[in-house]
Amino acid sequence: MQNKVKHIDKSEVSAQLNTAREIADGFAARGLVGEAAPGYFIHTLGCQQNEADSERLAGLCALMGYRRVDDPAEARLILVNTCAIREHAEKRALSFIGEYKHIKEAHPDTVIGVGGCMVTQRHRADKLKMSFPYVSFTFDTGAIHMVPSLVKKYVSGKGRSFIISKDYKIAENIPTVTSSRHSAWLSVMYGCNNFCSYCIVPYVRGRERSRLPDDIIAEAKRLIEGGAREITLLGQNVNSYGRDLDIGENFASIMKKVCALDGDFRVRFMTSHPKDASSELIDVMATEEKAVKHFHLPVQSGSDEILCRMNRRYTSAHYKGILDELKKKVPDVSITSDIIVGFPGETEADFEATLDMIRYAEYDMIFSFIYSPRIGTPAAEMEDQIPAEVSSERFRRLTALQDSISEKKNSRFVGKKLKLLVDEVSKTDNTMLTGRGDPVRPVHFKGDASLVGQLVTVEITAATPYTLEGKLV
Repeated sequence: MQNKVKHIDKSEVSAQLNTAREIADGFAARGLVGEAAPGYFIHTLGCQQNEADSERLAGLCALMGYRRVDDPAEARLILVNTCAIREHAEKRALSFIGEYKHIKEAHPDTVIGVGGCMVTQRHRADKLKMSFPYVSFTFDTGAIHMVPSLVKKYVSGKGRSFIISKDYKIAENIPTVTSSRHSAWLSVMYGCNNFCSYCIVPYVRGRERSRLPDDIIAEAKRLIEGGAREITLLGQNVNSYGRDLDIGENFASIMKKVCALDGDFRVRFMTSHPKDASSELIDVMATEEKAVKHFHLPVQSGSDEILCRMNRRYTSAHYKGILDELKKKVPDVSITSDIIVGFPGETEADFEATLDMIRYAEYDMIFSFIYSPRIGTPAAEMEDQIPAEVSSERFRRLTALQDSISEKKNSRFVGKKLKLLVDEVSKTDNTMLTGRGDPVRPVHFKGDASLVGQLVTVEITAATPYTLEGKLV
């Protein structure tokens, strides 16, 4: 069958990488290498896909000869990777960008680029162009690979650039610098075709584009060889992977291939859309030892009426069927979800249906949000917008219910031994470590900092609604 995937031409990507090397050569000719090299700083807002995109941006910055710094005031290249999922996220991004004006005034040679979902919207790109004259360029989610040429154009005195892609394609072979040596993001696809009525993602990330299996597996091997002990497979809806390829691959088969690679590592994935969650994927989670037994399955609402208004294309009964299959095939699976409170038209009965769904599912954890209108989405134009005081009161009731369930769910691990990946040392007590296992709550325990990035076994001694505590075995 014919492969329909859209790739940016290899020669175009190569040209951008060569431009990056030319910039690095220019720094080297002036002795600006090592600790003398100009710094780069990347500020990332939003989802895991943005974090993965920022790792590619970091790879390009390193290729251009910049060195990473933790203080934007020390950077001569500042990149802001923005989010557009809610109005609050865009306001935060604009606030951070506003703070960088003082750095530009103190160091006029500073290059400031703004990318991500926010600037994919024309009105936001125009605002940056007209109201933030110290911003050197913008690049949307389809133009990450173009950053080297945008930097070169600006520092060469050829003016500012504001890129909004007309088409979205996949750029392979972009170098990455991971934010963690032991955990890694691996995008298997980009974009979304679902058009949920509240969501801006299809408008700012384009239609679904699946990467070729060989490219995914090759990147997974590189990550494992580089020391990754945990790989998270990413997509706006990983369950629809492969539909645009017509090569007989789906997400379950990709998950199985990654798990089959040699090495001591684990595999996670997110995010899943319930309408596409398959028995085949649940079977892979049940049978593959390297697959973390955690399934993030956003329900958004327990009301069929609200699910229809959201254009989610499944019913509460269908969703419960997935939960039943998960719990039967994967005992002790940790299930998490997203829930929106106060969607337009939500009645008290609709909200009670959501509470009933929480009781039925017994989620380990939820990510809950009060509905926020997004310009350009159908839900923003709907009548029956819910008053803020009603949404806030419902939100309090929902979180109180989930907290009680989370504490009950966490208590089931007390006395058990869990295999964890050690994430970090506590910022307040250097004798305490934090790790993650199949339960999604962080686990705190005493240990040496040398264990960070290692897989260890911890016996759970106590549980709260938000954390687990344990001791090294």
